[in-house]
Amino acid sequence: MEDVLEMPFKLKMTALVSVRNTMFHWVECFSNLGQKHKGTVVLQLVSNDIDPGMKPKLSSETTLKWSDQSFKIEDEMTTYKVEFMVDPNFGVPGAITVISKHLKEFYLESVTVEDVIHFSCNSWIQSSQNDHAEKRIFFANKAYLPCQTPLGLKELREMDLKQLRGNGKGIRKLCDRIYDYDTYKDLGNPDKGMEYNRPILGGEMLPYPRRCRTGRPPSSTDDTKESPANESMPMYVPRDEALKDGRRIEVSVGKLKAAVRNLIPVLRNGFVKSDCIKEFSEINGLYKKRGGIGEKSKTECSKTFPLPCIPNNISESLSQIHKFNRPKGISWNVLYLRDDEFGRLTLRGMNPLSIERLKVFPPVSKLDPAICGSHESALKEEHIIGHLNGMSVQQALEENRLFILDYHDIYLPYLERINALDNRKAHATRTIFYLTPLGTLKPIAIEVATVPSTDSSFPVKQVLTSPVDATTYWLWQLAKAHVCSNDSGAHQLIHHWLRVHACTEPLIIAANRQLSVMHPIYKLLKPHMRYTLAINAQAREVLTNANGIVESYFAPEKYCMEITSSAYKDWWRFDMEGLPADLIRRGLAIPDAKQPHGLRLLIEDYPFANDGLLIWSAIQDLVKTYVNYYYPEASLVQFDTELQSWYKESINAGHADVSNANWWPRLSTPDDLISILSTIIWIASAQHAALNFGQYDYGGYVPIRPPNMRRLVPMRGDVEYAKFLSDPQGYFLSSLPNLTKITSFMSILDLLSMHSVDEEYIGARNDLLTWSGDTVITEAFYRFSMEIMKIEKEIEKRNVDPKLRNRCGAGIAPYELLLPSSHPGVTGRGVPNSISM
Repeated sequence: MEDVLEMPFKLKMTALVSVRNTMFHWVECFSNLGQKHKGTVVLQLVSNDIDPGMKPKLSSETTLKWSDQSFKIEDEMTTYKVEFMVDPNFGVPGAITVISKHLKEFYLESVTVEDVIHFSCNSWIQSSQNDHAEKRIFFANKAYLPCQTPLGLKELREMDLKQLRGNGKGIRKLCDRIYDYDTYKDLGNPDKGMEYNRPILGGEMLPYPRRCRTGRPPSSTDDTKESPANESMPMYVPRDEALKDGRRIEVSVGKLKAAVRNLIPVLRNGFVKSDCIKEFSEINGLYKKRGGIGEKSKTECSKTFPLPCIPNNISESLSQIHKFNRPKGISWNVLYLRDDEFGRLTLRGMNPLSIERLKVFPPVSKLDPAICGSHESALKEEHIIGHLNGMSVQQALEENRLFILDYHDIYLPYLERINALDNRKAHATRTIFYLTPLGTLKPIAIEVATVPSTDSSFPVKQVLTSPVDATTYWLWQLAKAHVCSNDSGAHQLIHHWLRVHACTEPLIIAANRQLSVMHPIYKLLKPHMRYTLAINAQAREVLTNANGIVESYFAPEKYCMEITSSAYKDWWRFDMEGLPADLIRRGLAIPDAKQPHGLRLLIEDYPFANDGLLIWSAIQDLVKTYVNYYYPEASLVQFDTELQSWYKESINAGHADVSNANWWPRLSTPDDLISILSTIIWIASAQHAALNFGQYDYGGYVPIRPPNMRRLVPMRGDVEYAKFLSDPQGYFLSSLPNLTKITSFMSILDLLSMHSVDEEYIGARNDLLTWSGDTVITEAFYRFSMEIMKIEKEIEKRNVDPKLRNRCGAGIAPYELLLPSSHPGVTGRGVPNSISM
């Protein structure tokens, strides 16, 4: 018989390629119709296996052409069918490479091979003709530790990470996807004048977390500073980190409404010479009438419309669009901050993170006395003894009845400079609270310190206590306003911007540089990193920059970011950022294994802590199951090269200025990893939600919570004291920002408090296909989702419990900031997965 030469044969694999219909995609589709082979996308499958030559097995290349598919603009997605030819022993596809010959970018949503193997791409593909000649690599959804990576994918795994790291050189283009570190040397604009120059944050002088490098050229007048972003060189974030088009539109609509609102007081007061508010009615007139047409519109219409509510008739537009909804987090039956509400908002308001248990009386400063004067407080026993229900001060301390808001050390080093600024006057305050038998906090004494404009740089301090007559009543109101101004700055600068936004950014940069998208820890963290780099980049451009929003409204003005550097250097510790550790550090809880969550709260009705611990425990339980599944042994943690590189780089590069601190947690065991990951997820989700989405509802009435003050609390014998006595209400109103500042500040809080239509909330994941074969993980996510729903019901139940006086009662709005779900708009509730606003 003649030998029959067997011809090699091939198998055909079919795949569905889904592309998002963006504007650029439309243009490409229509421009390429009828032009064969123009603007193609080349795809190739890569097997999990290697060939005899130790190289990955590859399919044939196939091309995707827009003209191959009928295109409908109204569709969100277009799906294309392509075919690959493979050898019979090709094995299972584990990766797909993509290279685009289109002139424009397009968004690749997913690829599904034979209806079984799914590649969640979710990425912008750049043109190979525009300096992006490298193939893009996408891996099938299955998670692998580095040591478990299939042989056919090992080289691609490292190649993909190498592309993301870049080489640390050059100007970053908007189409790049490179993650790298830099200091905050882009907040000022020295080319515009010295008043716009700002110091570099990051380094020995002003320690700071690192941010994402943009590589913009130096300014013309100072080569140590980066030139600001502009139209020709916009602010860079890696391309896949950018906000979606819909979210950008929402922000633009919000800016338009803010501009309209800001215009009204300008027109009203354009010919009025006075810069001061004369009557409370001027402020109250900014709000919609109770029960008016606009009072219900914002939340109700946002359930229907994806964009912020726009009035649908001219009459409503003229009468209501420039008006604000009444902030729902505060009482409206008085014009000033009542003592009981002051105490309540300290536990459940916009900033529930500053209150501490008083451990020593009088309180003691930690500042250098050679620079800031004596550590001795002006607070004395006689100031508070009459408010302790018959207790001695020592007994009240021992029975955990005294608490404090202490802004002395944060503000005092900056007071002389702040008070030299135009229209800025600040004190460094301490407020003592007594925990009543009813479980509520009562403010009983306020110490206000200032640095006199004399040769002496040491502070002058006075103490104000609960009022007994008309004079002390108004002094007490002024003192509380200054405390709230201090608190407003501490909230925005330290707790919100520094602890949440800035300190999380290096962890995200390191995750993208060191953890493959195949890595199970990257997959766990991915929804908790969404949009954060883009939001922080926007903040550097308009919020934290020189003469930006933060400097324009908060008391320290151009010293705002320096204060955050001081807090980072002297106070911030990653090991204290988890909720239980934070509560223990502030003296508000003690470990107790018999109690839920292993803690006993010393203020039992502490809404933020009570609700937060429910979410913390749910996060920790999920993370524990997840980590123990992938790391059953400590050695797997210790020898996971990507995991260890991520954590080390987060510390050594991302937090370089505090990298030698002895408080950084070790990463040697699964329990170490569980603690680290739980902390990161908690900060990105619940802690951010508690600090961000109540900004308008709790800060939208400026007389109760002013961002800055323009007059000090007068002291007996001062010239200002006589002015105060003659017109105390006028003095109080003239201490507040003017009406134009108030309306623009309210507009900003309204915008910052808004949930987007594409928000992704805690308990919801859209990537569960990743673990389709791992029932332990899918069941863990399901349990987590169910637990989040139970938590929502429990919070709703607490909010109607009359025994919980800090969250329930006549005229008291329920505490909803940690209710997990929300709809779009300003709702005062909802816990997104990530720092997305």
